[in-house]
Amino acid sequence: MKVISVNVGLPRDVGWQGGTATTAIYKQPIDGRVKVRSLNLEGDRQADLSVHGGPDKAVYGYPAEHYPFWRAEFPGIEMAYGMFGENFTVEGLLEDEIHIGDRLHIGTAEFQVTQPRLPCYKLGIKFGRQDIIPRFLKSLRSGFYLAVLQEGEVAAGDAIEVVSRTSGNITVADVVRIYADRQNRNLDLVNRALYTEALPASWRDYLARRLERDQAGA
Repeated sequence: MKVISVNVGLPRDVGWQGGTATTAIYKQPIDGRVKVRSLNLEGDRQADLSVHGGPDKAVYGYPAEHYPFWRAEFPGIEMAYGMFGENFTVEGLLEDEIHIGDRLHIGTAEFQVTQPRLPCYKLGIKFGRQDIIPRFLKSLRSGFYLAVLQEGEVAAGDAIEVVSRTSGNITVADVVRIYADRQNRNLDLVNRALYTEALPASWRDYLARRLERDQAGA
């Protein structure tokens, strides 16, 4: 497991629906070692802090293994690493293998997996087509957000070491499946996700409402 590319970008204004939108989804690969801060990478920012960024979404990772799938889906779109707005394009770390709460050592920094990425309209801006949003969610190729537990430095080529695994065994893909399939009534899975401490409060609030609804309909 390793980092293939480190990508950063600053907010910019882009045209959207006859007006402008501010987004930092345009990330570019950079060379050399990059400082990892508690809320982002050096040279990187998030545009709308009400839905992006913060301690639970400091860094976004996306598997390089997904790029061939998307290139086949959209052959007319050039897709360099960073296309999905990810900070780390990674190899060997897939959503159905990594768990919420897992701790990762990369370079001289340490991270914790917190949640999957849910697509918003800015991904549609980047692709120039809004149908990427439902297709992205349906694909379960979400990538994952990382909290920074220890600041340090990271560079492309750095190995990724899983320092510890959580006991709940809720994978990133499990959370996406729960969200994407509103008819999924696997109450045990929802309940285990609900009590996964590393999952942010916003997710656990959603899961509590979901569990209440599903139990009422059982």
